[in-house]
Amino acid sequence: METELQAEVTTRQTPGRGHCKRPSPLPGPFTRLDDEGPLSYRSFGTRALDHAFRANLARFSFGLSPAGLTALWVDWMAHLATSPGKQLALMEKAGRKATRLMNYMLQQATDPDCACCIEPLPQDRRFTGPAWQQWPHNLIYQAFLLHQQWWHNATTEIDGLSPQRQRVLSFVLRQMLDHYSPSNFPWSNPEIMQATLSQGGMNLVRGIQNLSEDWQRAAAGHRPVGAEAFAVGENVAVTPGKVVFRNHLIELIQYQPTTTEVHPEPILIVPAWIMKYYILDLSPENSLVKYLVDQGHTVFMISWRNPTSDDRELGMDEYRRLGVMAAIDAVSAIVPEQRIHGMGYCLGGTLLSIAAAAMARDRDPRLATLSTLATQLDFSEAGELMLFIGESEVSFLESMMWDQGYLDGYQMAGAFQLLRSNDLIWSRMVHDYFLGERKPLNDLMAWNADLTRMPYRMHSEYLRGLFLNNDLSGGRYIVDDHPINLADLRTPIFAVGTTSDHVAPWRSAYKITTHPAIDVTFLLTNGGHNAGIVSPPGHDHRRYQVSTNRAGDRYVDPETWQSITPVQEGSGGPNGCGGSRWSPARPSARRRWAHRPGLRPAARCTGQLCVAAVARNPLWIQHCCATPRSSRSSAILSRYGWPAPPAIRRCASATWHGSKARAAKAPGPGDIDPGRYRRAAAVRRHPRCLDRRQHPLSRPPAAGTLLGQYPRTAVPR
Repeated sequence: METELQAEVTTRQTPGRGHCKRPSPLPGPFTRLDDEGPLSYRSFGTRALDHAFRANLARFSFGLSPAGLTALWVDWMAHLATSPGKQLALMEKAGRKATRLMNYMLQQATDPDCACCIEPLPQDRRFTGPAWQQWPHNLIYQAFLLHQQWWHNATTEIDGLSPQRQRVLSFVLRQMLDHYSPSNFPWSNPEIMQATLSQGGMNLVRGIQNLSEDWQRAAAGHRPVGAEAFAVGENVAVTPGKVVFRNHLIELIQYQPTTTEVHPEPILIVPAWIMKYYILDLSPENSLVKYLVDQGHTVFMISWRNPTSDDRELGMDEYRRLGVMAAIDAVSAIVPEQRIHGMGYCLGGTLLSIAAAAMARDRDPRLATLSTLATQLDFSEAGELMLFIGESEVSFLESMMWDQGYLDGYQMAGAFQLLRSNDLIWSRMVHDYFLGERKPLNDLMAWNADLTRMPYRMHSEYLRGLFLNNDLSGGRYIVDDHPINLADLRTPIFAVGTTSDHVAPWRSAYKITTHPAIDVTFLLTNGGHNAGIVSPPGHDHRRYQVSTNRAGDRYVDPETWQSITPVQEGSGGPNGCGGSRWSPARPSARRRWAHRPGLRPAARCTGQLCVAAVARNPLWIQHCCATPRSSRSSAILSRYGWPAPPAIRRCASATWHGSKARAAKAPGPGDIDPGRYRRAAAVRRHPRCLDRRQHPLSRPPAAGTLLGQYPRTAVPR
């Protein structure tokens, strides 16, 4: 199989073979160029020299481009030097802040419980302890916050400096100031001083031991302390499954349902390849896969290859073809004649959406629904990750990846940690090394320490095509020599965003509601990029908002949507109107056991879910609607340009005779496919139809039977 992949990649890069060319090949170190001379910049030697120099420089700059940072500082100082009004405003602000601090100091002398002159931000928990409210530590942290606020004013609202440059500059300065926060030093942190006095310095001894152990593990490439308590196949990723397909890039794992009755349509989960697949199959109480198989779903999930230097030339197109499309082909072969419910997480959701748009363009109907979890499709507002993604930074990162053939997991994890440095770097340092107390790892934290790599070409194409150029949202992303457009999607979409997501901000994930000409259900829950998604039903302290944007509805901006959508307690249970993020995108897979005419599903869904179902198949209205003879059924059909057939209006008068059905009157010539309605009409409302166990088609299949072998199995009431 590896030989086949290499041959496929080779022929794909060879012109004149009938294979599609890459949309925008990167000028890598082995790209053949038209040399003008031995020292020409287009020659291999000079380009390789630049790559090698920047790659070695990256080892000392932690992957940050010195040229980009220098240009940023020069740009800021030049604009500030030519803004005398801004300089006067900053001088005035400095004087007012000094006055506020002096007044606070005088008030403290007479009233120790007086109000602070500046309050920390809600997410800043460094100074919330009671020890910080005592003199002189309250003055120290108040002066620090005022100082931090002044520097924020100095790097924002500068004429001529672009908003993006201002955000990057503010972020860099915030990182520098956080490094020198009084909470990071034992002589200015009262909590460290109290622990040292009460324990006789043993906290510092334990901290030194923790630091030494962490240093040794990091140097040896081992996982952090406590991660060994979570072993794949023992207490995480324990849901029974088997590998049913394998190629050079993926392994496809199939999980059989644990119920006697099963849903006919399978679910395909596409996790991101920057994370190990078992993020959605952690401990049994934290496993999405286990939840789905316990609901009667057959689940397939992709496990991505952890690339090495030999995989440097794997690009986004290989990940689509050898990953998503190969998995869809395998699932279609295992469960034939059934549509697939796709679910993508993070970058996997982006790739799945790219594949779905290409399938829609090529009129491939195999996808029934699409669910995206913390996924971005429009990268115009990609949050603080854009702070690391500029032309200078991407070029510097490409040189670093060129040297080793991939982006190392530790380098990628460091970038994510910088986005929340107070929580993930400095607070951990104080807790582990100064207080000498290790926080025990849970299954999610142990998974987070199981790092992966990303190939050189794929990551470069991802950063340039999606982040820098935003080709996917702009309809410029090329698949098989032709662009794709998200507006071509015609599968119902269920999207999930999290309020504290620093990787895929929910406002960016919300943009999915503006692209497809189909109903999109958007659910917003509290939590972060991982903890907000890995949150099973019944989780405490969870809240969510959910609504459905119908095709043709007017656009509602994210702030307005958040203010008008009611907040509900819980993690989005399966009985909610929008469904749960722990279930596949509705409507056709929600408790639907068979969509053949004449068979009753295990449970009825609401009329809200029927609207999107009818968008794909008007016959499903007879399986979904609780009142098939109501005007709602006709209204739903008419919304999509289909006439309401008489078979729906006359369901009550139909009779059942063995395995045959007849309607009171045959459908007229204006109905849709009259022959297919004949059997479906007999399911409704007749007393003899209430007990379906008498019918031979109502017998459930044997346990472990593949869904495709029983496509017509009904569920007994």
